[in-house]
Amino acid sequence: MPIDAVNGVTTNALSGVFGTNQATTPANTAEPTTGTDGSFAASLGNAVDGLQELQSTSKTLALKAVTGNLDDIHDATIASTRAQVTLELVAAVRNKGVDAFNEIMRMQA
Repeated sequence: MPIDAVNGVTTNALSGVFGTNQATTPANTAEPTTGTDGSFAASLGNAVDGLQELQSTSKTLALKAVTGNLDDIHDATIASTRAQVTLELVAAVRNKGVDAFNEIMRMQA
């Protein structure tokens, strides 16, 4: 399995963490936004939606693994790791946004 680049974060919200040849890949990944209509809030919203989809896939595959209905345990492990890494990435972006907001609020006019 090739390792995807994380450079897609700036142009396509978290598309770099989705694999291109796995069965666990979400079908409706976010499209890149261009121009003035795309905003940071929309990108972050798309990232959270993608995270929820990854977590749902991870839970489904974990349930199949526990019940013995999963042919390849690697699929569940990969889905779980993707969901964990994506959650850490979204949390880091959120923390940086909060830090930036707090820094702006400390500035004097």
